[in-house]
Amino acid sequence: MTTQRPRYLLVDVLRGLAIVLMIVYHFTFDLNYFHRVRVDFYHDPFWLNFRALIVSLFLGLVGVSLFLATRHGLDRARFLRRLGRVAGCAVLVSLGSYLVFPRSMIFFGILHFIAVASVLALPLVRFHWLNLVLGLALLALGLGVQHPLFDHPALQWVGLMTHKPVTEDYVPLFPWLGVVLLGIFAGRLLYREPLSALARWHSDHPLPRLLALGGRHSLLIYMVHQPLFFTVLGAIFTV
Repeated sequence: MTTQRPRYLLVDVLRGLAIVLMIVYHFTFDLNYFHRVRVDFYHDPFWLNFRALIVSLFLGLVGVSLFLATRHGLDRARFLRRLGRVAGCAVLVSLGSYLVFPRSMIFFGILHFIAVASVLALPLVRFHWLNLVLGLALLALGLGVQHPLFDHPALQWVGLMTHKPVTEDYVPLFPWLGVVLLGIFAGRLLYREPLSALARWHSDHPLPRLLALGGRHSLLIYMVHQPLFFTVLGAIFTV
């Protein structure tokens, strides 16, 4: 019989905040798709940085959560179940995006990345300072190195390309694996004095509790919100 692992309110609240920001981004994207607003998501610095903030929050929390889930030992069955859910949802995202955007389907978006990064980062959760060094190194590598070799379609998931592929969501291994490793480092740091008080933070205020609720169901919200937005907005704006 497996024991229920404790929830950490701070982690759930931050993940819930990332969900809210993601919903704002995608809702604006959908309004742009239906020509109700005019936004250049691919070149406007505000929206590029807004997306980078959202992805950084999610992936940093992947690292924190990976540390928390394994700090008392790896529950292999639990880990594999979660990995299977994320990978399965990634496949659904690819299929759904192909139906809506056949020329720019999602082949390595955030869920694809999380599935791969969870496996690659797992052997590193027992380290502390190594994750800081590796995380910063991978960030520098991903942001500073480009080579035509990685323009090949079979290697585009790695990153390091000379141009961004045509896809609706792209979260390559480099530099984003660095953010996950920095999340592992931050997770371990949080559970040391004097920062451990943050890990024990508790609030009965409705706002953090609501954000935490969203954070606990982030995968479900991620999978449901875009089909819902497209269906409702399509019904409103195409009649």
